[in-house]
Amino acid sequence: MDELDDAQVFLPDIWASHALYNPNKEAVICGQERITWGELDQDLNRIANVLISEGIGRGDRVVVLMSNSTAALEIILGVVKAGACVVPLSGLLTGSQLAVLIDDADAVMLIASSEYQSVIEPHRQKLSKLRKGGLLLHGGEAAGWRRFEPLIEASDQTSPRVRYNMDDEFNIIYSSGTTGLPKGIMQTHRPRQHWSYSNSIELAFRSDSRALATTPVYSNGTFLMILPALFTGSTLVVMPSFSPHAFLETVAQERISHTFMVPPQFIAVLAEPDLDSFNLSSLQVILSAGSPLRGDTKAAVLQKLGSGLFEMYGFSEGFATMIRPHQHKEKFGSVGTPVLGFEGRIVDENGNELPRGEIGEIVGYGGGQMRGYHKRGAETEKIICRDERGRAFLRSGDIGRMDEDGFLYILDRKKDMIISGGFNVFPADIESVVGEHEDVDDVTVIGIPDDKWGETPLALVIPKTSAAPDPEAIRVWSNKRMAKHQRLARVEFRDEFPRNALGKVMKRLLREPYW
Repeated sequence: MDELDDAQVFLPDIWASHALYNPNKEAVICGQERITWGELDQDLNRIANVLISEGIGRGDRVVVLMSNSTAALEIILGVVKAGACVVPLSGLLTGSQLAVLIDDADAVMLIASSEYQSVIEPHRQKLSKLRKGGLLLHGGEAAGWRRFEPLIEASDQTSPRVRYNMDDEFNIIYSSGTTGLPKGIMQTHRPRQHWSYSNSIELAFRSDSRALATTPVYSNGTFLMILPALFTGSTLVVMPSFSPHAFLETVAQERISHTFMVPPQFIAVLAEPDLDSFNLSSLQVILSAGSPLRGDTKAAVLQKLGSGLFEMYGFSEGFATMIRPHQHKEKFGSVGTPVLGFEGRIVDENGNELPRGEIGEIVGYGGGQMRGYHKRGAETEKIICRDERGRAFLRSGDIGRMDEDGFLYILDRKKDMIISGGFNVFPADIESVVGEHEDVDDVTVIGIPDDKWGETPLALVIPKTSAAPDPEAIRVWSNKRMAKHQRLARVEFRDEFPRNALGKVMKRLLREPYW
């Protein structure tokens, strides 16, 4: 007797359904380009069919190296629709770094835009795992590269005959962590689908929502907007590049209802002189992630950008909490409770769950977890913390506590914690104090060597351009407001901080000159 399938609906199927029933609705806007759901579906089919004709399929990794554009988004999604695994990489990396990651991913094909072709060209000889003809160029010509656009234009626009599996690889995201060489985070269709519907529910997405992505499409954080927008058939607006004025202009002109930014972007927008001249009344959901918002920044966002602020804490490996708009008043310093489908705990060094209120490492479990680090089984094992039921919670490397109501408070990165005179000093506590000084635009705190205390806090400050502050005056002002073991050794000014794609300060780079 013939049996029914264990029927599953996958994200490419859901995207196609929006095109079927709303073909003329705007799907993606980027710069001057606007495409409908019908056009998006046809484009994804063409890209997928090209890749399939090239022998690309289940288990194959395809690297995409492109800056924000409709083409970049379509190619990323097209790789997934072909049944392969997409590996989007950051254009901020050097050619040598890119070559290492392309090789690490075991990529069989590289699709790059012309602006990055010259970056990778000197390192082509290192890309030994690419298949013959596996260098595809979008938006230009170069020796040894095949032009991608003619292949797409000649391709069939009908839906490819691909059968997906929830355990098939969807993407490999190289972590944007602040320390060491990025690790390849493997995510299957299952967690990507979970993030799609969980964020759709948490952030109140509807089919008429208009979502604005402000960060690079290669970043895992950007998918916080991309996935729910595509899942619900909304309209997704992608900024080609971010500027505070362009952000405000886009929100006003496109009547944006949902947006995602990282803390440095919020700081820049709040400092925009023309902020009050833009109509931002359409904004219903303002999502912040990447790193915790400083208290003063959060207060300013609520006052000037609207009350719909959601702040998310999490890590790309697969865990997140969220503080919702109605919770800010009572739980102002918290990053909320676990997102739908997740569970969080505080544990000691041995992995034992700690009572509410005690400080320890944050671990998380849920439907959005990665499969593991690509080719790094030992690294994967290191972050696993088994609970009493044998479930694999993931270690965050972050220090925090949960209050009596289960709300999470971030104290600091475990690796960034300063041990001064035997006391644990959390840079985030100091940053919150220094950040309140009227002449401080942004601040980060690191530990530097000290003959007496072992290490001691140093505040690196970006001063406000309108001020001419004295670093010593900021140090004295700050130290008066802190405990003795937290006091700053000195304050130094910087023009900018080194940051990863999601705006996290790369403290490792800041510490290096002192150690």
